Amino acid sequence: MTKIRTALIGTAVFATVLATSSAGFAQGTPEQRSACMGDAFKFCSSEIPNIPKITACMIKRRAELSAGCRTVMDRDLAAQKGKLAAQ
Repeated sequence: MTKIRTALIGTAVFATVLATSSAGFAQGTPEQRSACMGDAFKFCSSEIPNIPKITACMIKRRAELSAGCRTVMDRDLAAQKGKLAAQ
């Protein structure tokens, strides 16, 4: 019974990773995905695959994110604010 449960959980995790890597994480640059994918799964997995909700969750939990993910997010948010200000 334990082996079956482990196999089912493993299959479910694999399917989730496959689905989110091809659809949910299709947004963003390779650098963003590399720096933040682990944090997204760790802190915001309940929001996957909804990109706006993942982003809001990551911003809300910014203090808990890895240094690399915070750096990428801060840089990208600053760039977005600059674009909005220029409009």
